[in-house]
Amino acid sequence: MSYKIKVYHLYPDAMNLYGDLGNVLTLKKRCEWRGLDFEVVDVKIGSEVDFSDADILFMGGGQDRGQGIIANDFAKRGREIKDRIDGGLVALTICGGFQLFGKYFKTQTGDEIPGINVFDAHTVAGDKRLIGNVVVDIAQTATNWNNSYKFKVVEKPKTTLVGFENHSGLTHLGANTEPLGYVLHGYGNMGDGGYEGGVYRNAFGTYLHGSLLPKNPHLADHLISIALLNRYQSAIPLEPIDDSLEYSAHEVAIKRAKTAKTLSI
Repeated sequence: MSYKIKVYHLYPDAMNLYGDLGNVLTLKKRCEWRGLDFEVVDVKIGSEVDFSDADILFMGGGQDRGQGIIANDFAKRGREIKDRIDGGLVALTICGGFQLFGKYFKTQTGDEIPGINVFDAHTVAGDKRLIGNVVVDIAQTATNWNNSYKFKVVEKPKTTLVGFENHSGLTHLGANTEPLGYVLHGYGNMGDGGYEGGVYRNAFGTYLHGSLLPKNPHLADHLISIALLNRYQSAIPLEPIDDSLEYSAHEVAIKRAKTAKTLSI
């Protein structure tokens, strides 16, 4: 039987900072290496799309201007996207995408860009940019992957994520959204070195650019595994891939984060 994954890339022309497209390319290659069919649907302003056939939603980061440009179109799609995610649809959102999957983003000028209420979270622009390498402890999240879905993505999943943050927004999580993880090095959601990102059902939000997935193949495979489970209603084992290069990059990123000076400007 031939298996497939269909990724809906939300606003790739307006929301694609710091190499975020690399996340889609990583999903594509990891599927192709395993013989899985892979399709990307670009969702742009005014596009007519059927979200019922989506396996993974991806939305990258964008400047305030980019978020403002897509806000009205995105709001029209918000209820359907929220309903699909409540039904188990997988989503990965980065930086500005993470913010707009929350309740709202309030800019430095006081303008409020509405979100679509997937995450119980809101973001307020701070007066400093938070820049630097980040290492996040996701031990609890990784444990939940196996416990919640009754199959193992990998035998011993990595319990860290690495990436690069560059944001001024401060994101407050409410009771119905769990942190993706806790900051070992870096600033995180609130700039205080506390928690990072957010998780609601199979939707993940984070400030980690870089791209995120090439250096964190365990997260990429989790997204693929859950997407396959949703589409075919049974666990589809993923063939092992030699990730020695990817995890070498992961470890180098950890070392850099330990020694680098983070910047707040």
